[in-house]
Amino acid sequence: MKNQNERLNWIDEDAFWRTNFRTRPYASSDRDYDYFQPGYRYGYDSAYRYGDRDWNDVESDLASQWDRYEHRAKSTWEQVKGAVRDAWDRVTNQRHAGARH
Repeated sequence: MKNQNERLNWIDEDAFWRTNFRTRPYASSDRDYDYFQPGYRYGYDSAYRYGDRDWNDVESDLASQWDRYEHRAKSTWEQVKGAVRDAWDRVTNQRHAGARH
């Protein structure tokens, strides 16, 4: 994992997803950013919490923990898992890219 100084900042990530969420295949025209934001935050947080584990190794754990996530609002795991995975991939891809230097 990146050290604290290199870690992505949630405020920056939130701004990125707010600007780009409409381009994602799971985004529907009847849902605004605030609907998907908890999923992005959960994916972001989880990517740091689970370190270098693979998505396939943690997805079932993340799904089972979604109902206890304090920021989840009223969305279900099935409704936000695309956003969670997107945020997870963005963090882990940047983390791995940074590790190659």
